[in-house]
Amino acid sequence: MFLKQLQHITTEQNKNILHKNNLLNKEVVFFILFSMKTLAQFIQHKRDDLGLSTKGLAMLTNLPLEQIEDIESGKELFLSVTLRQNLAKVLKCSPDEIKKLEKDFNNHIVSDQVIESLKELILNEAGGLKCPVCGAPLVTRIQKLYDLEDNLMLHPKAHCTKCSFQIHS
Repeated sequence: MFLKQLQHITTEQNKNILHKNNLLNKEVVFFILFSMKTLAQFIQHKRDDLGLSTKGLAMLTNLPLEQIEDIESGKELFLSVTLRQNLAKVLKCSPDEIKKLEKDFNNHIVSDQVIESLKELILNEAGGLKCPVCGAPLVTRIQKLYDLEDNLMLHPKAHCTKCSFQIHS
């Protein structure tokens, strides 16, 4: 029960709760608690600390609200360098703090050729794509980003509805 309390309060308050619950190894509990933070939790916490709404963060980073919501809901587990830098700048943290929380699922089971063909299909807006690992439906989208010279860049994205397979650029 006290672990839920610890997620949304300050470190000093955490110490008081641990003391009240007679936990002897509070340093160990702190390490476990804070090392398990997810990318979604980190972004939400930083945004909340700055008093920003998801819409406010989207506006300041020039990202679609849907993308911020995907990150905060845990759908986006890996971010592009540009996206990571934009978030870090607005959230007043380093890009490395964000990167260490990202999950990069390597798709060793699926050949690069299959992934490249799926990317092409996504860019051509093909529907009904299936996961090459488990056969479940893939959720796909095309991320639209602009480089420093305002050139539009399209990045195909996909994640499986059942397993951990995903495509990120």
